This record gives sequence, C-alpha cells and structure tokens, in this order.
Amino acid sequence: MQDLHLTLIQSDIHWHQVEANLAAFEEKIWRAEDSDIILLPEMFNTGFSMEARKYAERMNGKTFKWMGNMAEQSKAVIIGSYIVREGSDYYNRLIFMRPSGEFTIYDKRHLFRMTGENGNFSAGTDIVINSEKGWNINALICYDLRFPVWSRNRFDRANRSFSYDLLIYIANWPAVRISAWDILLKARAVENMCYVVGLNRIGTDGNGILYNGHSNIVDPKGRSFMDDREDEFIGRYTLSAGELISYREKFPVQMDFDTFKIKT
Repeated sequence: MQDLHLTLIQSDIHWHQVEANLAAFEEKIWRAEDSDIILLPEMFNTGFSMEARKYAERMNGKTFKWMGNMAEQSKAVIIGSYIVREGSDYYNRLIFMRPSGEFTIYDKRHLFRMTGENGNFSAGTDIVINSEKGWNINALICYDLRFPVWSRNRFDRANRSFSYDLLIYIANWPAVRISAWDILLKARAVENMCYVVGLNRIGTDGNGILYNGHSNIVDPKGRSFMDDREDEFIGRYTLSAGELISYREKFPVQMDFDTFKIKT
C-alpha cells in the first residue's frame, strides 16, 4: 500500500439542472491537484430527485461520458452517483471511474423510504470492492451508512487480509439529521478498523431541504481529520498507509471479528 491522496468536493447542487452541474463540477475538478481519487456527492448532476423516469440516463450516456473525460483529464479516479436506467428499472448508481476508462458500478442498497426512493428506484444487491494504490475500497451511498451489517468489514485470518481498507459514503444527508451522520461515520471507522470518508453536499434542494455538509475523514481510532465545515470547499487529504497498517498490527481487533453471511 502507498499513501492515498483524496480530494473532497463539498458543494451545492443545481436542482434538476444537469448541464449546469456538470459545468460546475468540471471547474471544481480542475482545482483538485495531484489526487488519486476525487469524490462528488450523491446524485451530483440533479440533486436528490425522485423523478427517476425524467432524469435517468442510460449507461454510456452524457454523465457517464463526462465522468470518463474528467477521470482521464485529471488522471484521478472520479466517484459520484446519478440516476441510471436499466431496462424498466431505475438505480441510484455510483460509478467508480478510472482514468483508463475502466469502471465499476455500485447500486444503492438501502433506499430512503421517507422520501419514496424505495418506490422509484430498485435496490442493489452487491458490494463492490475496488483497488487503488494497494488500498481496497468500499464505496457506498448515503442511507447505507445507517446499516452496519451491509458495510461490515471482514478479515481473512489465513491470509491476514481485510476485505477493505477505506470505506466511502457519498451523500445528500439533510442538516436536520446531521448529528447521526457525524456519529455514524466515526462508528463505522472504529468498528471496521479502517479509514472512513463521508462526502456530503450543502445548500437547499428543490424540495426545500437544507444540507449543511459536515464532510469528514475518520481514522480507525475514531479521530476526525476535519472540522464540521458547512461551506463550499475543495479539500485534498492524504491517508497514511503506514499508520493504518501499524494500528491494525498493534491493536488486532480483527482477530475477533464475527463471521457471517448476508442474504440479499
């Protein structure tokens, strides 16, 4: 493993204005220097919309191609989600886009029923682990944060290896429940013996819902890298591979991890 350089873009989102959002995030990506991974919020091209049929794109559509171009030009992995249609199904789909054009997808597992997301989208069924600079990375979406079993790390005792080293949540997490966001990011880091990154948005969406950021990076000891910022910012941070490995060796909680299977 090598040290990993992340850029978090905490930003407002133009409600249902795809072109405006792509233009705005393109400008912000150009301000992200020397990054391995650049994070964009959940549904970064529309805001957290339930109008799936109106704003869904096919794979290889406009936003997908934009992400490919941004990854190639920035020489960084771009991570963000938007609405994708597959047949008659609609997904809140996270794209892990590499500079080479190679990509993986993760479809949001836990759909936020309080806004009707479960009635407008289909749930994903698979965890997808990506690798970058020797790090195994598990990237999830917003409401998934509340479900610790789904994001639970595993440890292979025979091979002395973890399922992942970095857990990412991209979100549109409202200000009214931001205290839960702050707590759960720390809990996921401590219980999974990993770094956790949570990227949230700011601003007010078309439904009048306020978002106040609080994006954060937490180490496996539960220590935050960042203050509870509520403004727009582009921040670059370095995750230390050496510190993670050392802590796991000195405090091997993983040797007592429970084993289990998830039924999907």
